[in-house]
Amino acid sequence: MNWLENLIIGQGIAHSIVVLGLVIAIGILCGKIKIFGISLGVTWILFIGIIASHFGLIVDPMVISFTRDFGLILFVYSLGMQVGPGFFSSFKSGGVKYNILALLIVILGAITTYILYFIADIPLSTMVGVMSGAVTNTPGLGAAQQTYLEVTGSNDPTIAMAYAVSYPLGVVGVVLVIIFMRRILRINISKEKKDFEEQNSNSKDAPNIMAVEIFNEAMVNKTIKEIEKLINRKLVLTRLYHADGNMVVPSSQTIIKKGDRALIISAIPDADSIAELLGKKIDMSLNDWNKLDAHLISRRLVVTKPNINGKRLGELKIRAQYGINVSRIIRSGMSLIPNPNLQIVLGDRLIVVGNEKSIDKLGKSLGNYVNKLREPNLFPIFFGIALGVLLGSLPIAIPGMSQPVKLGLAGGPIIVAILIARFGPKYKLVTYTTVSANYMLREVGMALFLAAVGLGSGQGFVDAVASGGYMWILYGFIITIIPLIIATFIARFIMKMDYFSIVGVLSGTQTNSTALAFANDSYNISHIAVVYATVYPLTMFMRVVCAQLMML
Repeated sequence: MNWLENLIIGQGIAHSIVVLGLVIAIGILCGKIKIFGISLGVTWILFIGIIASHFGLIVDPMVISFTRDFGLILFVYSLGMQVGPGFFSSFKSGGVKYNILALLIVILGAITTYILYFIADIPLSTMVGVMSGAVTNTPGLGAAQQTYLEVTGSNDPTIAMAYAVSYPLGVVGVVLVIIFMRRILRINISKEKKDFEEQNSNSKDAPNIMAVEIFNEAMVNKTIKEIEKLINRKLVLTRLYHADGNMVVPSSQTIIKKGDRALIISAIPDADSIAELLGKKIDMSLNDWNKLDAHLISRRLVVTKPNINGKRLGELKIRAQYGINVSRIIRSGMSLIPNPNLQIVLGDRLIVVGNEKSIDKLGKSLGNYVNKLREPNLFPIFFGIALGVLLGSLPIAIPGMSQPVKLGLAGGPIIVAILIARFGPKYKLVTYTTVSANYMLREVGMALFLAAVGLGSGQGFVDAVASGGYMWILYGFIITIIPLIIATFIARFIMKMDYFSIVGVLSGTQTNSTALAFANDSYNISHIAVVYATVYPLTMFMRVVCAQLMML
């Protein structure tokens, strides 16, 4: 049985893989445990790693370093690919506000650290290590260590030790604040979800379907194109039922007659005014329209041909070539109003109206082969990761600072992922990844990262706590929760943010993937991840700059 003993407590690659596998597996099992209805989920992987390391399950430091960094890169890159298509639109609709709140949290964290430094009379370098652990920011730790070495010419081991000691409660602290503030603010999650969905459904880009009878004399005997110019609002007429009983799929040159009935897609805020300008709304369901003309049907077609990726909807000339109207486009769960300048990307689902034969032809042109989407596109993943690491390693000189700063192995990849996901289709780069594949990459990356951090921190954890480092835990916990609690009150009562946006900002500003995972599991709102990714790049950069500035 020597082989088994060597495999468990020995050395080498096989030993490292076995230990990492066991830590992750046991951590996942423990994550199913709920106390008072609350589960810490994948955070358990970190704790199991610390316990394993403390009792002598040691993994080679180089393996730990690689696993930790590669796991983090996988997680943040997959996250960036997921939220990239909606990242910039999210920034326009609320990202400035989110990032202002995030910067406030970073500043409050630095102020809290300085106050504790003066009160506790602990070396500032040690307190920066505590702060980096409290905000779970590994790049900040690395920046602090490097800056200290370059300024003093020596290493300070307490920086890493303080980080390791304060890190676990830094992870848990964000989750506790999320739960605690939910209770203090008396957040009703069901009501909050309902209010959030209503607010987002009323956004200017959300589509509305309505039936309208035309009787405004100012609009009759005009083409649809002329009417659009007159009312100065975007609308799509998917079907037109003439007063003489003839049903057509209208084009921009179709002339509207008095008494015609139209099925119209428009933005929700424009719906009432469009109806009043044309005539009046009438009560006709889609089934009613289908009964009027059995030759016209509505069907969902999936874009699966790579040559379509990145083309504008107007370039496809769907109405001219096939006699079909596109009523909506479904992308990443969002419903978009079609317009000629909208770029089509692989995986888009087009809701079209027309006769069955024409729709079949269009389906062949678009691909409409769902199984094709299941084929992995590995090039943008690994090429993007390589570019992200290059960007993260690029020294950025800031006037007044003796040392350049870097985005790090987390900041660089997430920025590149967001850019590739958003602009890749414009340059014919296929960036589509199935939801399940993206989720798998994120979960594997996070599990590897947490296991490596736990195994790398546990060996000196107990000794550090016993020799007085237990106060670092308290200081770190204070640095974690005080800025978040203050920021939550400001966000809720001054900035009027919804609870899910607040959770996304709290998780993102702490660069805390575990808190994000907890929030996703608890609330199942994709908006949290969008907000997380919106504040993450700037926050990551500011955390690194802040750690370096405090060491100078």
